[in-house]
Amino acid sequence: MKETRRKTEEGIGLEAGVGLGGIFKGIGGLLEVVSRMVEEGRTEESHTVEKDILGGRGKAVYGFSVRMGLGGKPVIEQFGNVKDTAAGPQVAETREPLVDVLDEGERLRVIAELPGVEEKSIHLDLKGDILELTAEKGDRKYHKELLLPCRASLVRSSYRNGVLEVELAKA
Repeated sequence: MKETRRKTEEGIGLEAGVGLGGIFKGIGGLLEVVSRMVEEGRTEESHTVEKDILGGRGKAVYGFSVRMGLGGKPVIEQFGNVKDTAAGPQVAETREPLVDVLDEGERLRVIAELPGVEEKSIHLDLKGDILELTAEKGDRKYHKELLLPCRASLVRSSYRNGVLEVELAKA
């Protein structure tokens, strides 16, 4: 049976856990994660690091998801509000949600994890082949710009239990 593993680590300092290199401890760590996934028959693994900052007035969230793509090729996606910059890790005001884009023939399906917001606060803006997603409730602010594989039009969207599902018709 295929399963997903999700791991959350708390209390790790930003300097120790930011960026793919920090979590993976180099390319060897990434290969170890992928190898373990194959051995255990899993198709996806996700890790999240959360750390209170600014004396508890803010939160740094960083994570990544590794899933097996076509031909067994690993697909890595980062999410959270910590960005690697030339000056070092920076905590942004908005989080980048974990998002999957699925090609279903004549349609595209976009699935985004947006925990802690209400459906009425989710805004979608579709311009050709770019879908912009924003949501906000209190200190939870999300933003993601997705480059779709083709131009599309919005068919419908639904939000349930922190998961947004958007169905798009290919142009």
